[in-house]
Amino acid sequence: MQTAEIIYSGELRTTATHLQSGSVIETDAPVDNNGKGERFSPTDLVATALGSCMLTIMGIKARDNNWNIEGTKVSIKKIMGTDPRRITGINVVFDFPAGHNLGDKERTILERAAHTCPVAYSVHPDIKQDITFNW
Repeated sequence: MQTAEIIYSGELRTTATHLQSGSVIETDAPVDNNGKGERFSPTDLVATALGSCMLTIMGIKARDNNWNIEGTKVSIKKIMGTDPRRITGINVVFDFPAGHNLGDKERTILERAAHTCPVAYSVHPDIKQDITFNW
């Protein structure tokens, strides 16, 4: 079964539809690459997928152990290189809400879970992943 269908909408924009759910994501080329920068760029989605995947895997571990991490925020910074134009780094910063009541053991388990997410294993090893956990 196919995962998605992507249609070029013109003006350096695409519309991607998740076939199972019908959910839609539009992309736009970034301003520094001839686009309007009005939507996520494809490379923004790669960087964002890393943070989303990490938080999802942490959420599974938290749910399985009855730990509450709701409200956790992840900030992403994508670093682009040239020659060839590509992602060279992704900075991921986790900010956990006050009152989570997680001790050192639980924090370690969640941090290790984040590092084992499928996207972290899927991005090229030359892409530096700088991960910060602010408990």
